[in-house]
Order: sequence, then C-alpha cells, then structure tokens
Amino acid sequence: MRRPAELRCAPFSWQRPTGDAAPRFVSEWVEVAGEALPACEEQVDVLVWGVPLSRTSISASAASEHPMAFRRLWRGFATYNIDEDVNLAGLRVVDVGDVVEHVTDSAVTHEAIEQTACFLRTHYPEPFLTTIGGDHSITACVVRGMQKAEPSKKIGIIQLDTHFDLRDPAELGKANGTPIRQLVEEGVVSGQHVHTIGLHGFFNGEPLKEVADRHGIHYYTMKQTRKRGLEATIADALAALTTEVDSIYVTVDMDVLDISHAPGVPASTPGGMYTDELLDAVLQLGAHPKVAALDIVCLDPRKDVHDATVKVAVHTWLNALVGLYKRTSGA
Repeated sequence: MRRPAELRCAPFSWQRPTGDAAPRFVSEWVEVAGEALPACEEQVDVLVWGVPLSRTSISASAASEHPMAFRRLWRGFATYNIDEDVNLAGLRVVDVGDVVEHVTDSAVTHEAIEQTACFLRTHYPEPFLTTIGGDHSITACVVRGMQKAEPSKKIGIIQLDTHFDLRDPAELGKANGTPIRQLVEEGVVSGQHVHTIGLHGFFNGEPLKEVADRHGIHYYTMKQTRKRGLEATIADALAALTTEVDSIYVTVDMDVLDISHAPGVPASTPGGMYTDELLDAVLQLGAHPKVAALDIVCLDPRKDVHDATVKVAVHTWLNALVGLYKRTSGA
C-alpha cells in the first residue's frame, strides 16, 4: 500500500536477522516499512508511528526528538520478558514512520497527524495503534483521526497524567495543556468517557477541577489511587468504559511519573507515579480487549540523564504489548 504524503519513512532502521534466525532484541524484531506499507489483508498486530512535534508544548521542550531516541534504544531490550514469561516475537510489529512536521505552522502538523491517524485506522482497523510523541497536543489529533475513520464508534479515554489537560484552548490554542478539553468540547469524546489517573499536588488549578466536574470527567488522584490500589482503580475505569464505549484510547503523559523517576520530562513533579506502577498499569491496560490504541508523550531526550526516561518509555510501550500478547494468545 502506498503511504500518504503526511507520513514519511522512519529516519533509520536496525538490521534484522536473516534467514530463519529468530529476533532476540526489539531492534531485530520490529519491521520498518519502506515506501510501501503492508497490504491491508496482511496480518499485523501492532503499528507504531512517531509524531515529532513539540512546538505546541507550554513548557520548553524538545519532545519532537523523542521518536528518534525511542527507536535508538530498541537495541537494549530483548523481546523476552522474564517477569511475565512472554516472548513478544510472537507479535508482528510494523514501524510505519513519522508524521511530517511543518517547519513553522503547528496547525498544518496537527492536520497531518489527524489525517494520518484516520488513514491508519481506516486501512488497518485491527492492529493495536501505538503513537510515540511529541507533546500532548497530538492526542487530540490522533483521537479525532480515529473517530473520523470510524464515526459510528464511541471512543473512551484513560489518561495517565499529573494534569487534567483541560486548560482553555481559547487562551492557549491547541497546546499540550488542552487536548482533553478540545475533544470533550468538540463532542468527539464524552466527558463521562474520560478517566484521568495520577493527578496530585499543587499542579492543577481549582477552575480546572470545576471544568472536569461540569463535563462529568472521572478523575483519581495519586493519593486516592494508592489507597484504593492502582490495579483496582484501573479495573474500575475499564469496567465502566466497557459498557459505554466501543474502544478505549490510552494516553500516557510521562509527567505522570514522580520527578525522581523522570529526569527527561519537562513538567515532572514530586508526588507522582513510580516506574513500577506505570509498568503495571500499562500491562493491565494492554490486556483489555477494548483498549485499541496507546500514545506516549511529553518526554524530552535533551533533558534526560543517561537515557533513563527514554528507557522507561520503551519499557512502558513493551509492557503494554505484553498485555496485548496475553490478550490475543490467551496466555
């Protein structure tokens, strides 16, 4: 299949094993699509694509460099997960490339993201769609594109985030602090179909809580979540959405992590989620049959220390795929 103009080939690829040799590392396992994308009828389990955009970040950020850094660290991860006794080599994962970022006009890039998401969901409705950002403004674009591709389906959102992301687009535009409000006020997603987990501390103004309450958004602070248990909190969100929507979109803002766990996140704060909590959360989410897509956003490799946070992002993605493997294999 011919790739759309908005989607360029991945900027580089690792060498894959030849002959009958089985892949041992993620770098050997992920297929990188060339000018031709996989045919629609081919079996593909996971699509991964990059969205190198950070111009719309409220905090100064080079999150646009994350997709490249993310791919470069694949060489350090095996396909086998000893914690769950799962080898991901049983899944077919295809890297379809990066959205073309306009040099100066973020609105053009947002439109390209939306059109690409629509293209991917239209032609590949079954694979688990994974998006590597980029700042959090991209989430609204991807969800719009998915909804445009399947307008009869209701989409729910589970957001792992320190912030509501309900700031006013009239003030900030389509920035990384506004994606959830954009989607709710545009009617793309119902507020009652949004569950945000990880809010904490002094990092959300009271007016934003009022916006969340007005739209019926469900939210859980880290303090509440730890008291109830992370697994139970996620299970409740999944149970509620399962009866209300056709598919669930998971967005992971890496600033949900505690500042001590995420040196490469511009907006990380004290009191956040721990790395093992995040990994457990996405494993649980990836295993649910209605979870159809995932993004990982707001990570700046330039601010990172020894690639620590990018490694967490790769591990987060892989843990979600372990959940998917368990879901599809019955393991």
